[in-house]
Amino acid sequence: MTMYPPEPAPITQTSRRTALKLAALGVAGLSVPLLAQAPKGFTHGVASGEPGATRVLLWTRYHSGGEAMLKWEVASDDAFAQVVAHGQALASPNSDSCAKAYVTGLAPGRWYHYRFIALDGSKSVTGRTRTLPLGKVAKFRMAVFSCSNLGFGWFNAYAHAAQNNDFDLAVHLGDYFYEYKRGEYPSTKAALAERVLPIDEAVTLAGYRERHASYRADPDLQRLHQLLPMVLMWDDHESANDSYRDGAENHDASEGAWLARKAASRRAYREWLPVSDHDWGSYEIGNLATLFKLESRLTARTKQLDLLGVVKGVPADQAEAAFAKFRDGVWRDPAHTLLGAQQEGWLAGALKASARARKPWQVVAQQIVMGSVAMGQDVIAGMPADTSSWLKERLVADVQAGRAGVPLNMDAWDGYPAARDRLFKASLKADANLVVLSGDSHNAWAFDLDRKGARVGVEMAGTSVTSPGAEDSIRWMKPDELARATVARNPQLKWCDMSQRGYMAVELTPSSATSEYRFLASVRQRGTALAGTKRMTVLAGQRKFSA
Repeated sequence: MTMYPPEPAPITQTSRRTALKLAALGVAGLSVPLLAQAPKGFTHGVASGEPGATRVLLWTRYHSGGEAMLKWEVASDDAFAQVVAHGQALASPNSDSCAKAYVTGLAPGRWYHYRFIALDGSKSVTGRTRTLPLGKVAKFRMAVFSCSNLGFGWFNAYAHAAQNNDFDLAVHLGDYFYEYKRGEYPSTKAALAERVLPIDEAVTLAGYRERHASYRADPDLQRLHQLLPMVLMWDDHESANDSYRDGAENHDASEGAWLARKAASRRAYREWLPVSDHDWGSYEIGNLATLFKLESRLTARTKQLDLLGVVKGVPADQAEAAFAKFRDGVWRDPAHTLLGAQQEGWLAGALKASARARKPWQVVAQQIVMGSVAMGQDVIAGMPADTSSWLKERLVADVQAGRAGVPLNMDAWDGYPAARDRLFKASLKADANLVVLSGDSHNAWAFDLDRKGARVGVEMAGTSVTSPGAEDSIRWMKPDELARATVARNPQLKWCDMSQRGYMAVELTPSSATSEYRFLASVRQRGTALAGTKRMTVLAGQRKFSA
């Protein structure tokens, strides 16, 4: 007799009680505006991050034209009748008027309210944050986002998550903003007129600060930060497209030294967001899970390999042979790395420690797709004759590579197979139950990850908040046809969506981990209506998605 896992219970929707709590903060829904900013210099709301069982990091921005010492208060109630911690934080021109402060000595697994107060008595909006739990945890919920390009549309995914109010933590997997100049990505034609971007590309410290300020002015992003602590990591666009340790695709000598640009982007990121100065780290969710944050861009990543370069000048009938040589040679080079030896060693030890503590889940939050994806012949079979030459060249090379057993995205883990294999080996050696959370691709994916037939875990890769996906390039195939063909072509891939924007609602319990992929009806009009959802569940110890 075949035993099937029970249908997971729906992730709880907003109750009347939680809606009333949101209304008290002025953020119950789109019809309730974000609380008005204080009149003297609190310009971008509040935010919190880096949660632990007894601490959290608070953030605000107070612009006064000089240095300003702010007082912060943390209370167990939104009226601040029971202040449990207070202190000071400096808003200085040296940090672009941003102020941050760690609060310690808090109780685990508790909601708190916080605010900042200037010397003149003006107050920031009231924020809400939560510490991580200790001990037994029955359920933990995360709202997971990536790829938020302001020019392409409204941040309705942020608005929906804030309105739903059923999360303990927000996680942003990168591409929090995009660095391009106005009119480049999106193009002037594709851009939404109401979403105004800075004119110039972000290259300098002033440029990156301007980019943060423009994105953080968005009311739905402010609302999300106001309501939930967030764990954040950068991907490439926080510095430049397809960045790596020593450069980026979107950087050349005319823009100055890469090291200076990289340093400027990192500095602005740490000024403007509630993040620590550590590039990677872990967060303990009681006895339920460990959440690991990785850094795969600027610290150690070696330059991406070039699929088009493999067949440049090669006759079409010899392309597959060229890719086979590439597959058996440079593509497998063990020195080609994403994380670097130091971070790999830390992660291997941390996975082992979490598994030894008998935590059901080891959750790796990181930037790029880890499962393997090769391009199938179907994609170019119906390609129109008037397809742009660059796209045609790219897709033909992807198909040729796939025939030789080479995947299509050299910027993802597929471009670093030896590094991925080392991570999988470490996870298996630790006896971990791996759940990988990924962004970057602008589409939604669910993979069963394996190493030579041994189950490693699952990957829940989320779609973008606004950035367009495969449907924007491969327009001659219906998205559902493309999704079916892609799943059929790739054994690890169990499901994908190729056309919708949204976020993941990830729920952990001792017996299961579920991603509810939530797709917004639109990003071109502001609103929180959903077009649909898709749930993927893995049972504890199974290391593969349930049928």
